[in-house]
Amino acid sequence: MEDDKAKSNNDDGDHGDEQQQQPPLMALNHVSRVCKNVEESIDFYTKVLGFVEIERPPAFDFDGAWLFNYGVGVHLVQSKDHEKLPQPHNLDPMDNHISFQCEDMNAIERKLKELNIKCKKRTVEDDKNGSVIDQLFFNDPDGFMIEICNCENLKLVPAGSLGKIMLPLDRHNPPIQVQPNNNNNNNAHIHN
Repeated sequence: MEDDKAKSNNDDGDHGDEQQQQPPLMALNHVSRVCKNVEESIDFYTKVLGFVEIERPPAFDFDGAWLFNYGVGVHLVQSKDHEKLPQPHNLDPMDNHISFQCEDMNAIERKLKELNIKCKKRTVEDDKNGSVIDQLFFNDPDGFMIEICNCENLKLVPAGSLGKIMLPLDRHNPPIQVQPNNNNNNNAHIHN
């Protein structure tokens, strides 16, 4: 009887694998931002960061907007209490922020200068691996900090034995409906 109990706990010979099983997560879906003015925030996230406004489910009975691009959504929600919003302050890389990888840091820096958006630039060098990472930090209209970086220069190396790095190659993005434009040109492109 004790042998049967031991067998049922370790049928495949692995010890404790069931406790360390990965959760069935796939990717970051969206970041939610409470804002003073939804239209102003839509303008910022579309013009500065290249997000695209998408339809929200009609069941939502509060003012807001959904934006999507780069495999992640930004959900804007109209603030009912402006006092709870962060106050713009010194750009501190050690403070809460969201970060987006970028292929051309110079182009983003030029765009921020053109739009008169104050930013903090810094370069981090990894002596161990010889990697160099450039970072730009700036605030959205509501004081939430955003980082733009070329962090793909840094190799991801697991620091411990728990968990595995998972990259969803087949299910990362939600389905996208492509509508033909007015010129009847069917050469619509979806960039993944």
